[in-house]
Amino acid sequence: MTAHAVGQLLLGLAAIMLLARLLGAIARKLGQPAVIGEILAGVLIGPSLFGTTVSDLLFPMDIRSALAGLANVGLVLFMFIVGYEVDLAAVRGRRRAAVSVSIGSVVLPLGMGILLALWLAGHHGVTDVAPFALFIGAAMSVTAFPVLARILTDRDMLRTEVGGLALASGAVDDILAWTLLAGVVAFGAGGGDVPWQILLAVPYALVMFLVVRPLLRRLLTARDRAGRLTPDILGIMLAGLLLSCWATEAIGVHAIFGAFVFGAVMPRAGGEQLRHETLERLEQVSVLLLLPVFFVIAGLRVDLSTVGASGLTDLALILAVAITGKFAGAYLGARLNRIAPRRAGALATLMNTRGLTEIVILTVGLQLGILDESLFSLMVVMALVTTAMAGPLLAVIYPKSAVERDAAELQRAALGGAGAYRVLALVPAGAAAAPLVSLATDIAARRDPAEVVLSRVLPYTQARVEVGTGLSGDLLAMTSSMAELADLAAPVRQRGPAAPVLARFSADPAAEILTQVGTAEPDVLVVDAGQAGYQALLDAAGPTLVTVVTEPPQSWSAVLVRAGGGSGGSGGFSGSGGSDGEAALRVGAELAAAHGVELIADTGGKPSRRIAAVIEELGARTAPMPDPASALVITAGDTGTAHLRVQGRREPTAKRRITSTTTPTPAGAPQR
Repeated sequence: MTAHAVGQLLLGLAAIMLLARLLGAIARKLGQPAVIGEILAGVLIGPSLFGTTVSDLLFPMDIRSALAGLANVGLVLFMFIVGYEVDLAAVRGRRRAAVSVSIGSVVLPLGMGILLALWLAGHHGVTDVAPFALFIGAAMSVTAFPVLARILTDRDMLRTEVGGLALASGAVDDILAWTLLAGVVAFGAGGGDVPWQILLAVPYALVMFLVVRPLLRRLLTARDRAGRLTPDILGIMLAGLLLSCWATEAIGVHAIFGAFVFGAVMPRAGGEQLRHETLERLEQVSVLLLLPVFFVIAGLRVDLSTVGASGLTDLALILAVAITGKFAGAYLGARLNRIAPRRAGALATLMNTRGLTEIVILTVGLQLGILDESLFSLMVVMALVTTAMAGPLLAVIYPKSAVERDAAELQRAALGGAGAYRVLALVPAGAAAAPLVSLATDIAARRDPAEVVLSRVLPYTQARVEVGTGLSGDLLAMTSSMAELADLAAPVRQRGPAAPVLARFSADPAAEILTQVGTAEPDVLVVDAGQAGYQALLDAAGPTLVTVVTEPPQSWSAVLVRAGGGSGGSGGFSGSGGSDGEAALRVGAELAAAHGVELIADTGGKPSRRIAAVIEELGARTAPMPDPASALVITAGDTGTAHLRVQGRREPTAKRRITSTTTPTPAGAPQR
């Protein structure tokens, strides 16, 4: 390239990157996936609006081959990411429903697409009808798994059964659709004849899954030894990726399938950290530069200015087949598994998203000469419309109220029997977790049946990678939290109570906590003071709260309850109808019994008749004495200095008690 061409290339790359970022941000503001704006960036530069004036100015013909090469590299990296993020572990427990939805969303649009292709072939001068018809059918069958996952995250649907089933169905759909497309592309590349090289696909697949996959697990050991993703590890991954792409090109299948397969054989179990770090690295180049180049190269081929009446008819038929086939197929597959109509409709809507994945497929068809440029343009419009309509349609079919209701239903299903004495522990991260779980277990230990529910509400990560689904950081945090909660639950079960674990992501952790408490209806709630939403728990009508104001001693010689400082006046009665003093005494009795120590009550004077009766019932010794050095000290209401502080039940909505334990952050310590 000449110096002038190099300068033109750099100028063009800068324009591509800035325009893609700008339109992607505008799309997000409008509630659409960023990929919609990024694809439109390429279309806007193309001939549809300005002819060739803008494109020739920014991208002269002598640099377009360089841009095409960069676009292919970006395409390969994207397909590697798609394959890496398809994890069939999501299908576990949902196999029948996921397979049914996926088969329906592939087979019906495939058949309708083939019939449509027979019509389109006569309008676009197609001579090899068979590969053309199969390609159109396969293109109608694709779901954009990354876009689907983004929509689920943005709408907080990952905590619902619909969200989990959609991820599982999308994973199966990807496997089916890309396998189908690989055969169709090989058929099309051979001009309607199957090339002999395609027979090498079988040994290629066997080598990748039986030889390369076990070897790649060594990368996990290398990453753990280094403590991070090193340039050497990433270099080995990229070299393997490029060799896989070369192999599929050599056997007559497009390089994107080699990239997808290499991503699919990357290690999953125990490799969450490696996956997240890999996607973070690739995002720097792939999302910011190479994928936008691909959008522009594709956009330069889109020309809607020449679409006449016949083109509009073709577009109407393409949209009708694409929307109806995918929606009806997924909906019928869901209904066959007795999924409720509303949820089936939400699944069908999600499976109808096509996004960048469809653009990738259409570009391959254009490169192979299966599609002409006018039909390519119409199919790109279809991809944009079906992706853009998903959000607004979901808002109607599956509104936020339905999401909240289904999330609560799934959470109730994860809990034990309704008759069990339930302690809900909102477990913080770090050193405060184990003592909090121990307190929760002490409160439940003498009850039968009893359960201690260990829950953690996680905010979505602030810096989320944009490449692929963007879920890698969240999945890493979820995996880590579930493993920690499982370790904390083991000693709870050894003491008798059941110990289900819950981990949830939320864009609003404070609201999620209130919802979780209302759904679980615990007898006791144990939380940390640094927990998001703690103030809302203090203010809300409902069960009793207990706050840990200083760290309890490791061993207790006694439990001292100051029951005379209630928020409702003398005797510890709360003005809202509950009793701080009584709640404090009963929590203290459970903790004293769990540790086999004496319960001491300090009423600060003459107790009310009710408090006196509770003291007598519990067998507590009354003594206005100073804090024993090794005693656990509990105070009623929001007065006094103690280890635990109890706030009584609030009326009128609460019918059960909540106990909350919280630990203040020491002065100078970082806020959690």
